[in-house]
Amino acid sequence: MRINIAIDGPAGAGKSTIAKLFARKHGLVYVDTGAMYRAMAYYFLSHEIAPEDEQAIAAACEGVVITISYEDGEQQVFLNGENVTGIIRGEAVGKMASATSVYPAVRKKLLELQRQLAKKEDVVMDGRDIGTCVLPDARIKIYLTASPKTRAKRRFDELTAKGVACNLTEIEHDMIDRDNRDMNRKEAPLRKAEDAVLIDSSALTMEEVIAAIEEICRGCREYMHREEERGKTVL
Repeated sequence: MRINIAIDGPAGAGKSTIAKLFARKHGLVYVDTGAMYRAMAYYFLSHEIAPEDEQAIAAACEGVVITISYEDGEQQVFLNGENVTGIIRGEAVGKMASATSVYPAVRKKLLELQRQLAKKEDVVMDGRDIGTCVLPDARIKIYLTASPKTRAKRRFDELTAKGVACNLTEIEHDMIDRDNRDMNRKEAPLRKAEDAVLIDSSALTMEEVIAAIEEICRGCREYMHREEERGKTVL
């Protein structure tokens, strides 16, 4: 039986960073579902499709092919053959992804690929509805969150380090707005799965969050067996 770890939570909670580090440490495959939605969003933006035009977005989905590969241990996201890894993290793409991820056509396009990956590999997958919708049978489910102020500061620091001019207050307001959209959308809203473990990372370092997830993993017999087979002693 495959070991799937689902990590859900709001924007800026550190899901992708934690999932990526944890997967690398324990020899799992990291699947960044957010990057897949962002790649779709970038396609819509580059074709000047309005986020509220559901019909046009549904039609555009038919012409989108998204693939994931690893180069030097790093995930690369390809949109119709073009490597878009470095251009899908902007705020405009993030807002478009949040607005268009509610549409059934967008979710249907990506859901099958995500589930196929989880059937073939031991994966860590992060997003907003992994434990509730994409991988409801995942053996380990985490709901990773942090206060809006903490998440906004992390995003501000990240953008500033890249030389991007930004406003901390505006980022926090955008975070709160995005939370409301994600939590109140009709299609697969953001929520904690009943069997997920809540981790608030507001006052935790990345190392402390990873340690907390490792502690949770100790309760999974299949995971422990997998680690023993790999000769791991970290858990």
